[in-house]
Amino acid sequence: MIAENLREVRQEIQESCALVGRDEKSVRLVAVTKTVSSQVMRQLTELKVLDLAENRADVFLDKKQELADIDTICWHFIGNLQRRKVKLIINEIDYFHALDNLSLAAEIQKRAEHVIKCFVEVNVSGETSKHGVTPAELSEFILALAPYDKIQVVGLMTMAPFGATVSVQRDIFGRLRQLQQEIEAANLVYAPCHELSMGMSNDFQAAIYEGATFIRVGTALVKDA
Repeated sequence: MIAENLREVRQEIQESCALVGRDEKSVRLVAVTKTVSSQVMRQLTELKVLDLAENRADVFLDKKQELADIDTICWHFIGNLQRRKVKLIINEIDYFHALDNLSLAAEIQKRAEHVIKCFVEVNVSGETSKHGVTPAELSEFILALAPYDKIQVVGLMTMAPFGATVSVQRDIFGRLRQLQQEIEAANLVYAPCHELSMGMSNDFQAAIYEGATFIRVGTALVKDA
């Protein structure tokens, strides 16, 4: 079933890219594996899905240990990260998708043993239930990260409201793209900001239309697993 799910997702990625003249290789599929066992994750790696994402520190560490024999996995942490747990995971991941405050940045700087690739989370939709800096705060926040040499801002991340229309999804993702392009144009060494992490199982097509380079797909990949 995982193989069939993956085939369908890859087909949708290909079709979405074709509609806007993009190369499907420009979209990186990150499998959100927070609801499945390490056995299912192993199946994904056997199908050449090597970008795996978790959102709970303790579960992530357990699963990483269980898959320690696979050295080709690229690990993503996509959840809100409490400062007290930074020391547990920050040196165990390849990408962090939810940097949204300076106290967290300071803790990463303190604990990291190498440069951490981070996405700054932006609350484009303005939902109170969402984490993230506001679009109005973003420029100042990016500049405030300059002293933290263990953080590299590789891009921006956002989420559209669940159940939003395609029009609303594209508006939110398009606004994030505009913000990303503004930061990218500043040519900051510590914040190249070439990437866009946006789009999940229910809206990754709209995200691809608007320039997503990382899509975080869970349900569509692991349903019925």
